[in-house]
Amino acid sequence: MPRDASAFLDRDEVDDLDAILAIKSDPNEVIHTVEDNADAIFTWDYERTRPSLSKLYEKAKSAQWNGETDLDWSIEVDPEEVAAAASALNNPEMMKSMGIELAGTSFEKWGEKEWTQVGIEQQNFMLSQFMHGEQGALLCTAKIVETVPWIDAKYYAATQVMDEARHVEVFAKYLDTKLSGHYLINPHLGLLLDDIIADSRWDITYLGMQIMVEGLALAAFGLMQAITPEPLLKQLLRYVMADEARHVAFGVLSLQEYYKELTGPELSDRQEFAFEAAVRLRDRLLAAEVWERMGVDPKEATLVLRPPDMDKNSDPFQMMLFSKIVPNLSKLGLLDANDGWLRQRFDTLGVSQFETWVDSSIEYEMLDAVTDDRAAAAAGA
Repeated sequence: MPRDASAFLDRDEVDDLDAILAIKSDPNEVIHTVEDNADAIFTWDYERTRPSLSKLYEKAKSAQWNGETDLDWSIEVDPEEVAAAASALNNPEMMKSMGIELAGTSFEKWGEKEWTQVGIEQQNFMLSQFMHGEQGALLCTAKIVETVPWIDAKYYAATQVMDEARHVEVFAKYLDTKLSGHYLINPHLGLLLDDIIADSRWDITYLGMQIMVEGLALAAFGLMQAITPEPLLKQLLRYVMADEARHVAFGVLSLQEYYKELTGPELSDRQEFAFEAAVRLRDRLLAAEVWERMGVDPKEATLVLRPPDMDKNSDPFQMMLFSKIVPNLSKLGLLDANDGWLRQRFDTLGVSQFETWVDSSIEYEMLDAVTDDRAAAAAGA
C-alpha cells in the first residue's frame, strides 16, 4: 500500500503553509545540474506495432510551426492589457463583495496602481513558469527518446523535442521583448523537475512530465488563451496548445498499455509520485515570488486574499488547472488502484471532480484546426 503523503514530501503536513513558503530558489544559479540515473536503450526491432503512436507521429510531422515566422512579432504589447484578466480579479470592490477584508493589512492603502502592477507581475510569473516547465519538457522528452523501449515512441518523442525547443524559444522571446523579463524558476516546480529527471524509470518521465506538468500546463494555456485580450499571446498559446494536447495524449497512450502490466506495489509507487507532483504543482501556484517583489509577506497575502467561506483547497482557478490531469490519471487506472489511495488524496485537494472530463487520448484531435489554419494562411500568402 502507498505510504502516508508526509513520508515523501518535504514536510509533515501537506498544507503546512510555513513549510511551503520556506522553500526558495537560488537567485544566483544559472546552470543547474541533475544526475540522470537512466540507461539509454537501443531497440533493433523497427516494426511499427502501435498504430495510435504512429498516428500521433504523422500528425506531429505535419503540424510543425516556426515561432519566428508564424507569429506576428510586430504586434505592440501593452503589459497592462496582457494582465487585464488578472487585474480584474484583483479589484478591491470585487474582493469586498467576496467577504475579503483589507483593513488593517498591507493592502489597506493600495490603489489602482498597485493592484494593476500585481496583475502584471502575476502574468509574468505564470508565463515564466510555463517557460521553465517547457525547458523541463525539452530535457525529459530527450530522455524519453533514449529510454523508452518502443521504436514508435522514440519516433514521436523526437518530434516533441523539437516542439519543446520551440515553446521555450517563443515564451522567452515574449517575456524578454514584449514584457519586462522573466522570474526565476519556482522552487516547487524545480524540485519536481529534478525528481523527474533523476528517476531511472522511463515511465516516471512520462508520468511526471507528459501527464502531470504538461497536463496542468495545457489546462492553464486554455484558460489564459480564452480570457486574454492580447492578440499575440492568444495566437502563441493557440499554437502551443495544439502541440501540448498531442504531448499529453502521447503519455496517456503509452502508459495505458504499460500500466496494465504492473503489480499493486509498482502502481503504488506511481500513485505516490503522481500525488507528490500534484502537490508541488499546487504549491507553486501560491506565487510567493510575486508578493515578495511587491513588498508583501507571501503568507499574509495567501491568508488575507482568500474569501472567508472558501475551503483552503477549493480555489476554483487552481482546481481548474487539474482538469486535464485527473481524467488522464483515471484512464491510466491510478485513481482506483490500491483501494483508491490516489482518489482519496485528490479528494483532499478538491480535484477529484474532474475525473469524468475529456481525457487527452482523444482531445488532441479537437485542436488540429490550428494546423489547417496555418496551412490555409500559407496558401493564401
